[in-house]
Amino acid sequence: MQLMVAELRRDEGVRYSIYLDTAKIPTVGVGHNCRASPLPQNWVCPLTDAQVDQLLMQDLQATFAQLDAKLPWWTSLDEVRQRVVCNLAFNLGVAGLMTFKTALGAMQRGSYAIAAAAMMNSAWYRQTGQRAQRLCYAMEHDVMLNVVPLVYTSNA
Repeated sequence: MQLMVAELRRDEGVRYSIYLDTAKIPTVGVGHNCRASPLPQNWVCPLTDAQVDQLLMQDLQATFAQLDAKLPWWTSLDEVRQRVVCNLAFNLGVAGLMTFKTALGAMQRGSYAIAAAAMMNSAWYRQTGQRAQRLCYAMEHDVMLNVVPLVYTSNA
């Protein structure tokens, strides 16, 4: 869980005040969608570190529950690839992740190079930069790098 939290903090960033994300959704903390899950009424911004951590833990638990319901096989993946799936779900929402049918099918079969190639063949990949490159590399190689090679292309 510590690695997942650290990776999401790196990839989502940490904000203590509400801002509009790229989709114009009010967001705070570590990618917490305030439209989908409003802050408790007695909370005011800027949030404290404890509040940011509490939101992140709640969001992760909700993400895990949705993944368990929609992709029950995801927990059979090795730990690095589980973090990739969770990171994708956190970034896209589980509904968005479910549109990655080719990648998900390949993951379920253990065809990780094909899964990475399918992830790379998406608008998400073109729009997400280093995060997408790291996640694709991790999916294919079972290693989460802090920095990806200058140009990463899948072996698929």
